[in-house]
Amino acid sequence: MSNQKSARSQGPGFGPHGGMGAPVQKAKDFKGTLKRLIRYLAPYRFNLLAVFIASILSTVFSILGPKILGMATTKIFEGLMEKFNNIPGAGIDFDYLFRILGLLAGLYLFSSLFAWIQQYIMASVAQKTVYSLREEAEEKIHKLPLKYFDGTTTGETLSRVVNDVDNISTTLQQSLTQIITSVVTIIGIIMMMITISPVMTLILLCTLPLSAVVAVLVAKKSQPYFVGQQKTLGQLSGHVEEIYTGHEVVKAFGHEKKALEKFTAVNEELYQFGWKAQFISGVIMPLMTFVGNLAYVLISIVGGVFVTKGFITIGDIQAFIQYSRQFSHPIAQTANIANIIQSTVASAERVFEFLDEEEQVPDEQEAQVIHYPKGRVSFEHVDFGYTEDQLLIEDMNLEVQPGQTVAIVGPTGAGKTTLVNLLMRFYEINSGTIQIDGVDITKLKRSDLHSLFGMVLQDTWLFHGSIANNIAYGREGAAEEEVIQAALAANADHFIRTLPEGYATILNEDATNISQGQKQLLTIARAILADPPILILDEATSSVDTRTEVHIQKAMNHLMEGRTSFVIAHRLSTIKDADVILVMNEGKVIEQGNHEELLAQNGFYAELYHSQFSGQKMDESIG
Repeated sequence: MSNQKSARSQGPGFGPHGGMGAPVQKAKDFKGTLKRLIRYLAPYRFNLLAVFIASILSTVFSILGPKILGMATTKIFEGLMEKFNNIPGAGIDFDYLFRILGLLAGLYLFSSLFAWIQQYIMASVAQKTVYSLREEAEEKIHKLPLKYFDGTTTGETLSRVVNDVDNISTTLQQSLTQIITSVVTIIGIIMMMITISPVMTLILLCTLPLSAVVAVLVAKKSQPYFVGQQKTLGQLSGHVEEIYTGHEVVKAFGHEKKALEKFTAVNEELYQFGWKAQFISGVIMPLMTFVGNLAYVLISIVGGVFVTKGFITIGDIQAFIQYSRQFSHPIAQTANIANIIQSTVASAERVFEFLDEEEQVPDEQEAQVIHYPKGRVSFEHVDFGYTEDQLLIEDMNLEVQPGQTVAIVGPTGAGKTTLVNLLMRFYEINSGTIQIDGVDITKLKRSDLHSLFGMVLQDTWLFHGSIANNIAYGREGAAEEEVIQAALAANADHFIRTLPEGYATILNEDATNISQGQKQLLTIARAILADPPILILDEATSSVDTRTEVHIQKAMNHLMEGRTSFVIAHRLSTIKDADVILVMNEGKVIEQGNHEELLAQNGFYAELYHSQFSGQKMDESIG
C-alpha cells in the first residue's frame, strides 16, 4: 500500500517502490481477478464512458496546442523574412497572431475543463466501488466463524480490508484515467507527427526500441537488489518491533549490546541493498534522456534540412520537436501504471480471497425466541473436533439446572474454553445437541443466543472512552443511575470516585491508566448491568494481588446470585462451593460431581486439588 503511494508521488520515475526495476506484487490469477474487479465497475459503465470521452477530448485539445502554436511561429518568421527582404507592406500580422493565441487559450481551457470533468466522475465511481467493497467486507466480518480469526492475525485482516481496498481506490481514481490519457496521448502525438513529417516520425520511432532495451536491461539488473531491500527491510522492522516491545526483557538480561549489534548488521545490509537498487534504477532516466536527446539531435538536423528545402515550415519543426519531447513521458507513465495495476489486481485478489472465506452456518429462517429465559442448559451426546478426523470432545452429556454454578477444571488443553465456545456457538458441533431451556441453540438467532450470556474473562476488554461508557456497553440505553448501581454492586464505585474525573475518566487505548484489578471490576459491572440469565466466568483473579482478589471474588459472587454460571477455574480453592464440577482431560469429561464427591472418589480431581493445595502450603512456608 505505502509502496504504491510512493510510486504515485514519484510520477513516472523509477524509485524503489514504483516504476521500472522495483519488485511488483503479482496476482495468482490476474485475468480472473481483473474480470471480477471489472464487474464491480459494471453498474457505472455510462459514467466510465463519459470519463473515456472526456479524457479523449481533454487530450486531443491539449495535443493540438503545439501544432497551432507552430502556425503562429511560422507567421512571425514569414513576416520577419518579408520585412528583411524589403517587401512592400511586409510585417507581422498581429491580428492573425491574436486569433491564433485566442484559439490556443480556448483549446487549453477546454482541455482543462474536460480533465476536471473526467477526474470528478472517476472520483465518484472509485469511491462508490470501494464503498461497495468495504460494505461487503464489513458484512463478511460478522459472518466469519471464530476459527477464521483463530487462524488469521488481526493485522492480516485489517491489511486486506483497509490497505488493499485503499490501494484499489487510489488506482481507480488516478491510474485508470492516466492510462487512458497516456494511450490517447501516444496515439495522438504519433498522428500529429505523421501529418508534419513521416520521415522524422520514423526516426523518432526507431529510437523507441533502444529506450525499451535500456529500461529492461537496467530493470533486470536492479531487480535482485530491490528484492533484497524489501526482504531486509522486513527483517529490520521485525527486529525493531521485537526489541521495542520486549525492551524490559532485553534490559533485564543485559542484551542491549547484542540487540544493537544485530540492528547494525541488518541496517548495514539494508544500506548496501538500498543504495545499489537506487543507483542502478536511477541510471534509467539519464540513459533514456540520452536516447531522447539523441533523437532530438537527429530530428533537429533533419528538420533543419527540410526547412531549408521548403518541405516543412519552421513552425512545424518547432511543433514536431515539442511533440518529440512530450512523447517519452506518456510511454514512461504507461510502463509505471502497468506495474501499479498489476499490484492493484494483487490487492483485489487478497480482498476477494477474504470475501470468499467460508462463512459460519446461517441462522434459521424461522428462528425461535426464548421470551423468558431461565438458564437451564443441557449437552446431549455432543461430539466436536477442530478437524473432522480428530475429535476433541466425545459423547458429552450434561444437565445444568437454572441458578446452578458449574465449574470446569482440568489441565491446559483439556477443552475447558472449547466447551464455552460451543455453548456460545462460536463453533459448530459435529453431532449431538446443545439446548437452552429446551431449545436447540441452532434454532436461535446468534444475536439472541449471545444476549443470554454475560462474560467476565481473564483478559479484560475495555475500549477507548469514558468509564461510564465502558460500563454502559453492557446494555444499550442504560441510564446514568443504572451504571452507578452496577458499579456499586461490582465494588467498583469507590475506586472510580477517587479518580480525578470520576465516571467521566477517559481510558486510553489499552486501558493502562488503571490497574488490572480495576479493569476486572469494570467488566464485572458491565456484566451486572447486562443482567444476563447465564454467566461465563474465566478465572478473573489469577493476575491480581490477594486484596484485590477478595474484592473481585465478592463482586463475582454477587453477580452469580440466581444465575446459571459456568466458571472456568484455575485455582480449585475458588470453586469448592460449585453445584457441579466438570473435570476435563483430553477433551472428555472424566469426572463429574461436587467438591466432596470428587475428593471422595480420590481420582483426577483429588490429585489436582491436593497438588495445588500442597503448592500453596509450600509457598506459605517459604514466605
